[in-house]
Amino acid sequence: MIPKKYILPLLLLLQIIVVKVASLFPKFIEKYYSNGIYPIISKIERTTFGFTSISIGDIIYGIVLFFVFRWFWKTRKTWKRSWKDNLLKIASFASVFYFLFHLLWATNYHRVPMYQKLEINKEYSTEELEIFTIKLIEKTNTIHRQITENDSVKVVVPYSTQEIFDLSVKSYISVEKAFPFLKYEKQSIKTSLISTPLSYMGFGGYLNPFTNEAQVNDCLPKYNFPTTTLHEMAHQIGYASESEANFIGFLTSVKSDDIYFQYSGYSFALRHCLRNLERIEEGKSTKFIPLINYGILQNFEESKQFNEQYKSFIEPVFKTFYDNFLKLNQQKDGMEGYSKFVGLMIGNERS
Repeated sequence: MIPKKYILPLLLLLQIIVVKVASLFPKFIEKYYSNGIYPIISKIERTTFGFTSISIGDIIYGIVLFFVFRWFWKTRKTWKRSWKDNLLKIASFASVFYFLFHLLWATNYHRVPMYQKLEINKEYSTEELEIFTIKLIEKTNTIHRQITENDSVKVVVPYSTQEIFDLSVKSYISVEKAFPFLKYEKQSIKTSLISTPLSYMGFGGYLNPFTNEAQVNDCLPKYNFPTTTLHEMAHQIGYASESEANFIGFLTSVKSDDIYFQYSGYSFALRHCLRNLERIEEGKSTKFIPLINYGILQNFEESKQFNEQYKSFIEPVFKTFYDNFLKLNQQKDGMEGYSKFVGLMIGNERS
């Protein structure tokens, strides 16, 4: 008979093995979890927690952290004599956390990749990236002029946060006609209660996997807000990959009927293309800057100032943690995956 204190730690080990084996069968996960169990779970969660604009998930996290710190404080003098029992308790907690995390959302990390679903080649040459960047500049310039009627004025989004959330749902309805697998139901989008800490950590938002609430950082520059919201909603409908969520955020914004959403999507994609050009060769994006409307560059400067305002030692710590977390969950590119959606955009354009 196995003592009770060993059961949950042993189950943690078993769960890790099961998830690792299951990840070898993405089609099985796609059919039975991502398109089977998960839509039911997520709909129940969004119905349960979406009734209020208050972030229930943030509150739950706060309560859990309080009790975790409280436990560590109470046991601080017991580690020399009871280190084994304490480690077993931590493993037991991790076992329950791991189970709920994968049951409620994280198994989506192992589904069929989107490039396979869309049958597109996500690899691209430097020449293709430059051509695509020019197309984005032309499109972003055009929309910018339509909004501002002045090349030198930055775009100011006139909507409230709630209006952006409501328009985001309408954007998914628009894109669903062309991509039925992006169907979104039961709105549960909220501004995070920890928006300021998220800013210092360098994150625009997150999905709470235990309540299925899309949490958006309320401190963000407003022109970024639509695409960030659409990104977190992509996580809600089961796309765990950051590159895929970025691609869906871009797709739903540019296919929106709202011109501010279109601007948010195209300017977002343009910034990432310029960054990718710099990754290929320092200074490679320089020749494209004069082609961009000065007002768009002002919006980019707005984002730069936001990042500098909240820059701290905390950001690299959390980003290193999240980078390793993504790699442990089949996202081999880690944080770099955020920019990998450029390949999906070019591949989709090519197909």
